[in-house]
Amino acid sequence: MGFSVGLAGTRCIGTLCPLRPRPFQSLLLVLWTLLNCVLGSSAQGPGEWTPWGSWSRCSSSCGRGVSVRSRRCIRLPGEEPCWESGHEYRVCQLPDCPPGAVPFRDLQCALYNGHPVLGTQKTYQWIPFHGAPNQCDLNCLAEGHTFYHSFGRVLDGTPCSPGAQGLCVAGRCLSAGCDGVLGSGALEDRCGRCGGANDSCLFVQRVFRDAGAFAGYWNVTLIPEGARHIRVAHRSRNHLALMGVDGRYVLNGNWEVSPPGTYEAAGTRVVYARAAAPQETLQAAGPTSQDLLLQILLQEPNPGVQFEFWLPRERYGPFQVQTQALGWPVRQPQPREVEARAPIAPPPLMPTLAPDPCPPCPDTRGRAHRLLHYCGSDFVFQARVVGRHRQAQETRYEVHIQLIYKNRWPLRTREYVWAPAHCPCPPLAPQQEYLMALRRLVSPDGTQDRLLLPHAGYARPWSPAEDSRIRLAARRCPV
Repeated sequence: MGFSVGLAGTRCIGTLCPLRPRPFQSLLLVLWTLLNCVLGSSAQGPGEWTPWGSWSRCSSSCGRGVSVRSRRCIRLPGEEPCWESGHEYRVCQLPDCPPGAVPFRDLQCALYNGHPVLGTQKTYQWIPFHGAPNQCDLNCLAEGHTFYHSFGRVLDGTPCSPGAQGLCVAGRCLSAGCDGVLGSGALEDRCGRCGGANDSCLFVQRVFRDAGAFAGYWNVTLIPEGARHIRVAHRSRNHLALMGVDGRYVLNGNWEVSPPGTYEAAGTRVVYARAAAPQETLQAAGPTSQDLLLQILLQEPNPGVQFEFWLPRERYGPFQVQTQALGWPVRQPQPREVEARAPIAPPPLMPTLAPDPCPPCPDTRGRAHRLLHYCGSDFVFQARVVGRHRQAQETRYEVHIQLIYKNRWPLRTREYVWAPAHCPCPPLAPQQEYLMALRRLVSPDGTQDRLLLPHAGYARPWSPAEDSRIRLAARRCPV
């Protein structure tokens, strides 16, 4: 093995020669290493986008179209292309096109009328053809012939097909998200918030089983103003009924069964479906602009009415469980807060009774509750309770009527009022005067005719103020 003398007298064995670098060589080595590290790390990531530009003018002169904005990708040598797209499209809505206006796709096909195509001198009149695979190609049918021709892509903003919500952009059919951006995929949550996570609203869900054995209308729940994604269902020969705050029935009112279909109520569309199972459903997207009273028209025992809807949290609060006048609870883990029930004073000369085991009644205060019950009732009067008798799962009150505000049938001075529970809500105390709204219930065989105080119905202690409020409700309620 030979050796030689290298730089600075260093011995080299073969081709291996350990060099002793000079100071400037060490500095160059450090700079070269740092530069490679920087470039190497940059090459692993994408470039950066410039800010978005302004939105372009709408592609259409009337109706729906698209506008676009762009951005540029800034890349250093060795960097990857920027992620995502450099163009963003959104729907623009201009005033509706005048009646008789030629559709956008028809105009594009008509541009080729009278021009030779297909390599011949023959000309044709072209109309849109919608049976081709790619609906964002300008496929036009030669009038009077059995062939069509594709003239490339349609212009951006062309509807994908007649009546469709999607629009063609760069040859692709895109639907707008709730943010108005085409292809974003953004959806509204159950609260109506675009891209939300259902955390700004409350979910109300319950099965209503409280109903007596008498045929007639029974209150199920009050659907409050602002409710969304309403769904009601039951399986029986009974019928769902819906009443507005003005006391007028939207559906299945006045003992008349409405046909299935779509109904307008409280600013939303209610889809009513009935199957032969038997089964009925009500669905509405909402939000409701007013309260709605949901009822069940009984013809047979009630197996249960399932209902659910969503309410805005900022309006009804995360701890509020009595979210509407009839008091059905919101499904929340917090402790329930309900108005304590007024104690019933024992009759004179009677021994003191043990505390009533009945649970508290739901809160039934509010103008909407008063108006709904006044308009939907058969009788409204002022009466003194002179007796109370509990039997089985019902409570019977004997009342002395003092002033009648509303009666669809004649009344006697003394009547019996029935409440469909052993623990009626609201409770009526003997020897006290009340304003009450009642319904007439007749048994299917016609042998029993009763005045019914519905569960969580209207019965308030009489006072001059309450008298004024009920008279105001009478003026707002149609005859």
